[in-house]
Amino acid sequence: MLERPPLSLYIHVPWCVRKCPYCDFNSHESKTGLPEKEYVELLLDDFVREKARLNDDNQLVSIFIGGGTPSLFSGNSYRYLLSRIEEQIPFSRDIEITLEANPGTADTERFAAYHDAGINRLSIGIQSFDDRCLDRLGRIHNSDEALSAIEIAKQVGFENFNLDLMHGLPGQSSEQAVKDLQIGIESEPTHVSWYQLTIEPNTVFYHRPPTLPVENVLEEIQTNGHGLLEGKDFHQYEVSAYAMSNRESIHNLNYWSFGDYLGIGAGAHGKLTLPTENKIIRTRKVKQPNHYFSALNGRDAEIKEIPMQERSVEFLMNTLRLREGFNQSQFEKRTGLAFEEIAKRVESQIEKGLMQIVEVDDELSISATSNGYRFLNSVLEGFL
Repeated sequence: MLERPPLSLYIHVPWCVRKCPYCDFNSHESKTGLPEKEYVELLLDDFVREKARLNDDNQLVSIFIGGGTPSLFSGNSYRYLLSRIEEQIPFSRDIEITLEANPGTADTERFAAYHDAGINRLSIGIQSFDDRCLDRLGRIHNSDEALSAIEIAKQVGFENFNLDLMHGLPGQSSEQAVKDLQIGIESEPTHVSWYQLTIEPNTVFYHRPPTLPVENVLEEIQTNGHGLLEGKDFHQYEVSAYAMSNRESIHNLNYWSFGDYLGIGAGAHGKLTLPTENKIIRTRKVKQPNHYFSALNGRDAEIKEIPMQERSVEFLMNTLRLREGFNQSQFEKRTGLAFEEIAKRVESQIEKGLMQIVEVDDELSISATSNGYRFLNSVLEGFL
């Protein structure tokens, strides 16, 4: 029997100062003034329509404002937006509200206004502390501005913040990648998102590929970086996410645990469980900002039910990214399927040394082994 999981909200702000050559997100360079006030009103209308899909009482456990560059908008806009949203759905007492911020748009007044608006967590898009790497990535900030943004965040009261760092960058050595991490750790974040640069279709890098580190260098970066983070009390709880004790991102955990989230804004995605209809649906908004503005009868580009036969794989694609994996009860409540549907294939992956059963908080949890974690695609192929 399907049960509704915790509910989050994702808000997308699609504009940025300059499109980075590696970026495949729905972001668009702002060549003129931003229609900030108008967009916020559309987000509220979008939210009301999304809320109408829910057929029972809810509260929001997390909100994530991503982009694009959400830090192009003012604190006043977010204060208004968040207060109006809370009028529609109550916030949990310990709600996590995260805003993605670009160091190139950071200043004390702006960051203080975000904090005053109720945003209690920042995710700062550093990528690297090496000016040569930042230049190759097309970032609009330099290393000094990155360090300044972190200091400003701490000064105005952000006790919980994430640093976004990339590795495997054009021309980057293993020593440079680890140095980035060392500088980041010394800045005392509570969370580090550390992931390898990948070349995605529909990006400048895809059409004009840069020279990236060779495989043995990438492996050395991964091994040394992981060891450094773990040695500094950052534990890896998801493939590319490391956190201090009790500082895991609530939003990330809900997402990767196959939780629910409303998605509003141009190109935003959502996933909702409808227990009374025995359905799990995914939603997607129109991508282009001008289309989002011109839509009169809703901004949905797609509403798609996850077929019953695909639920288990969708669940596993998410939960196996978590170090702790999942338990049998969670599988059944969030897919509406009996665990027997996957039991034999789990046993097969255990025999291959790719999955394991471990005890987590007095419950038996099924997760990938260290070897399986390195080859998650191979593990998932066993369930197709």
